[in-house]
Amino acid sequence: MSKAKITSRCESRIAAGHPWIFKSDLQEQPRAGAGDVVDVVSNKGKFIGRGFYNPHSQIAIRLITRVEEPVDGGFIASRIKAAAQYRKLFSDMGACRLVHAESDFLPGLVADRYDDVAVIQITSRGMETYKNVIADALMEISNVNRVYERNDAPIRKLEGLPLMTGALRGRVDAPVSILENEITLEINVVNGQKTGHFLDQRENRAAIRPLCAGVRVLDCFSHTGAFALNALAGGASGVTAVEISGDACGVIKRNASLNDAALEVVCANVFDYLRVSEDTWDLIILDPPAFTKNRASIPGATRGYKEINLSAMRRLRPGGFLITCSCSHHISQELFLSTIKEAALDAGKTLRLIEARTQGRDHPILLGDPQSQYLKCLILQVIS
Repeated sequence: MSKAKITSRCESRIAAGHPWIFKSDLQEQPRAGAGDVVDVVSNKGKFIGRGFYNPHSQIAIRLITRVEEPVDGGFIASRIKAAAQYRKLFSDMGACRLVHAESDFLPGLVADRYDDVAVIQITSRGMETYKNVIADALMEISNVNRVYERNDAPIRKLEGLPLMTGALRGRVDAPVSILENEITLEINVVNGQKTGHFLDQRENRAAIRPLCAGVRVLDCFSHTGAFALNALAGGASGVTAVEISGDACGVIKRNASLNDAALEVVCANVFDYLRVSEDTWDLIILDPPAFTKNRASIPGATRGYKEINLSAMRRLRPGGFLITCSCSHHISQELFLSTIKEAALDAGKTLRLIEARTQGRDHPILLGDPQSQYLKCLILQVIS
């Protein structure tokens, strides 16, 4: 097997648990092609691990094992089985993330389950080699009947991979219904965001229920209306869902109908809506899309987070609650908290942090990889 010798600095990072080796970390390029498995060795030639190599990517090697063992179809299937066994500890498996990439030691592979459909997204050249193995393993281990690929993430281009979508097993041409927190949701795995739904917020959506009894709630960036419907399930006296996408507004209305729930749906830009609204609420939810996808845009993103949170605080009644989220790993917990505090200062509000949450347990965090902890969900009380 071809070997890749890495720098001493990289050795320390890998020893701390990080799974990536960049081009600049290589002292010697391995004699291997894109997607091949290579051995990673120290400056002194000591075995460190094995990983997928891609000379066309800035991430030259993605570690898949730190043991001298064969990496083949059986190995990939066994890792998928282990990931599923972990989820069975706390999930009914009807709707959850089955594989969370590096955090499940399957670099570049995401697999989500929606009822009888597994949706996969592959973002590494090496994992692409095993696409059919992955589809078969998911069907066998999770007992799904259909597998759909959402390999349309632009990051695939950085790996030299084409963008493609379509059914790998069975036929998928209609929305799928799932049960999340005892709420029925219609999921569009073909055209929906990411793989069709943001499963990482499932536990956070349930966590807001105790705060919703008898209060008026505003759900911003509502997407499928999942937060809004959880608020109603918690006993909210009224819920308004604001979403800029006309298609998404249609989904929110259908999901409300599926649950015999009454909520107001407003199709509008959230920034504009909060800026001009004269209404007030007892609880406001902010779950925006990622404001930044790279380090260069962090300053602009923090301005966006500050503006939207400041506007929300001004629309909250005294003692009201703000649930505010960021889903970009480029925005650290510290930076996010600092930005919220600046917004509170400008709004003339005093904040109490009730709880700081992150992504659900089916999206585990690899401690050696800071990027694997990307979701921040703060539950705050805003005091006038």
